[in-house]
Formats: sequence, C-alpha cells, structure tokens
Amino acid sequence: MVEEKERQGLTISLCLPTLNEETTIGKEVVLFRSELMSRYPLLDEIAVIDSGSTDKTLEIAESFGADTYLAADILPHLEKKKGKGENLWKSIYQLKGDIIVYVDADIKNIHPRFAYGLIGPLIYRPEVKYVKGFYDRPLTLSNVTRPSGGGRVTEILTRPLFSLFFPELTAIIQPLSGEYAVRRGVLEEIAFPIGYGVETSHLLDVYGKYGMEAFAQCDLDQRIHDNKTTRDLGKMSFGILQTFLTRGKEMGILDTHKDYETVFRQFQAVKNEYDVVEHHIVEDERPPMNTIPEYRQKYNLDG
Repeated sequence: MVEEKERQGLTISLCLPTLNEETTIGKEVVLFRSELMSRYPLLDEIAVIDSGSTDKTLEIAESFGADTYLAADILPHLEKKKGKGENLWKSIYQLKGDIIVYVDADIKNIHPRFAYGLIGPLIYRPEVKYVKGFYDRPLTLSNVTRPSGGGRVTEILTRPLFSLFFPELTAIIQPLSGEYAVRRGVLEEIAFPIGYGVETSHLLDVYGKYGMEAFAQCDLDQRIHDNKTTRDLGKMSFGILQTFLTRGKEMGILDTHKDYETVFRQFQAVKNEYDVVEHHIVEDERPPMNTIPEYRQKYNLDG
C-alpha cells in the first residue's frame, strides 16, 4: 500500500476531532505514529482538531507527536461555531493531504486498521471517492458491556429515513460511523453541518453528486467506546433530523416551505415532578470549503 501510494504521489492526513478525550487520545496518537508513520510511512501527518477541551487532551496529543489545533484558531475571521462538523470542516483547510482520514478520538480498542482499512480502497480503486468504516458495536453503559446494541440512532432514526427516501443508501452498514476516508476534491465541494448531522449530510451529498459507485466500505471488526445516554442520543437525533430535512428539501424529496423548530424538549424527573428541559439546537452549516477565498488562495484554485 505504501509503494502504491508513493507511486501515485499521494499525501494522506489523519484527523482526530476531539473534545475532552484525555483518556484515549494518547494511545491513538502513539499507535498511529508508530505503526503508520515510523514503521510503514502511510500517513504524512496526524492532527488533532479540538473544539476547546478543558482537560489535557491537547497537551497529551502534542506530547506524543500529533500536530494540535484549536478549531477556533483556524480561519479565525469567520464567525465562531462549535461542533464536531466544524472541526472536520476546518481540517480541510488546515491539513495538506490529498486524502483525509477521520477517526474518532474515543476508541478504546484502537488499531492501525481503523486508518489503513479506510485508505486501501482509495489507493487501489480510483473510482472510489468516499470510504466508510463499519464494525460490531458493543453497548457499554454503567460498566456493563453487551456484545451488541450500539448504533442506536442508526437503527431507530437514520436507517428508517434512508429506507423511506433513499433506499440505496441502506447499503451503508454504519451510516453514522465516525471513521471514514475521503478524497480532498470531494470534501472541498460539499457543505458541512457543524454538529452531529455531518455524517448524514456527507452521504446524501456524495450520493447526489456521484451515485453509489463513489462509496466503498471496510470491515473494521469491532469498535469499543463509552456509549452516550438516551437523553444525549435524543439531542443528537434532533440535529441529524434537521440535516436530513434540509437536504430533503434541497433535493426535492420533501416538498415543504415550513421552517422547522429548533427547540428540543425533554423531561426530567425531579422528586415527584417532571420538569421540561429545553435545548436550542441549530444544525447550522459551513459552505463548501472551495468557496472560501483563503482556501482558494492557499491551494491555488484560481490558477
């Protein structure tokens, strides 16, 4: 794989988006640097793009050799936004690779395959533009692990929506996987929701532009991490649903001019009463990176 990468003159960047991941980030950086930079020079850079961690995520990552950046410091003249999608969007500007690999920073059973498994199809198959990882996802809550049951938002929200409106996309086994590799030319021409809707928007936009033949999938075996609570998954689902509805309107799948609500309401029990908790969630979007003047200048897109 390294030989073929060098023959094609490709550069490959690994992006680890973070927010308070001090317990896992060090192991990820050490493993990827030792196996995929020192032992096999497959990666050209490893970068952490951080949302503003209050723990030691950045110090640990830097001490083990990763390049570290605060998302707010990249293109600082733009209005500041926070979210995973914001980190991923900013990485397109900051990182230099022809291929960018995204791997979440909270994986407890990290292994080099989480990167090289995603890179392989892009090196050997020129028609492939976007590679998604899939895996078994044990459900870990309250120190109890079940062999399956993770990926709850996928099964109760994303897969039903795809089945109704984009049945071809149900072939993607883990549509919300945070592990994927993409050619720069694809990333720079699609918009990025700033929050949890980013993976959903990617699939819909790449499918709309290139069709199913642009996708590949790689079996990464198993992914172990701390699962989110049901309440947190509700907020995540609300953002994803906003993204889906926005894309559906743009693609002519949903015919409506109504503006959707941005307040998500939940209930919490306090003694003998139920209190309403309101979350203001706006799945705002960044435009395609190739429309940003600084990016066009940096990568000489105007000749």
